[in-house]
Amino acid sequence: MDFDLQIQPFFWVEHDSGQASLCLSAGRYLPELFASRAEEGFVGNGYDWASLAQVFLTERMPNLTDLVQFDPEAGMFTAYSDNREALRRFSLAFKDACEDDKLIADLFSRAELN
Repeated sequence: MDFDLQIQPFFWVEHDSGQASLCLSAGRYLPELFASRAEEGFVGNGYDWASLAQVFLTERMPNLTDLVQFDPEAGMFTAYSDNREALRRFSLAFKDACEDDKLIADLFSRAELN
């Protein structure tokens, strides 16, 4: 399957600098997940996604923690790296985790509000 299709609704951006980014327009994907902790202030914005992605990265792909960084905004989740292969591996694994309701709910239970 085509990489771009595998990671949807996330999307991949390559930069002239050699960096690449994994992006998501926040608020439309997995709204019920974020609604489960709405009373704590989670709304599914870019910061909430970065918090969830950080838990995933730390627990599931600790070997990439020095290679993948996050730069969220209210309306956009962005992960980026100079190492495109590391970001590609993170992208595929994180998208797979997002599609596993039980796993993503467990990871989200440890996400901290930013």
